[in-house]
Amino acid sequence: MATKLAVFGITVAFSGAVFAHVFPKKQEPGAGATVSSPAKVRILFDGPLEPSFTTLTVTDASGKQVNVDKANVDPQQPAVVSVALPPLVAGHYTVHWAAVASDGHRTHGDYSFDVK
Repeated sequence: MATKLAVFGITVAFSGAVFAHVFPKKQEPGAGATVSSPAKVRILFDGPLEPSFTTLTVTDASGKQVNVDKANVDPQQPAVVSVALPPLVAGHYTVHWAAVASDGHRTHGDYSFDVK
């Protein structure tokens, strides 16, 4: 009986931790896309974000950051973060994101797109 109770407790604890993280649902421009110079990068996550700790940066092929402004979480849509971009020249760009859920759990990742 104690073993079953322990397994149940571990399962509940683990499942709660899994669902507490936020992950991208939609990216603009999308991963692997080839686009004209976008005015911004926008990511929609599957849950609300903590604005103070969520970041979004874009780097060029040499690793130099191209966005000047900080990323912003939309107050009207707390699951959306975006960052404005200057006009980009043709090339390969990488988006680096770190998202903190409203409950404090952090996830991060990268994806790339090309400008034609």
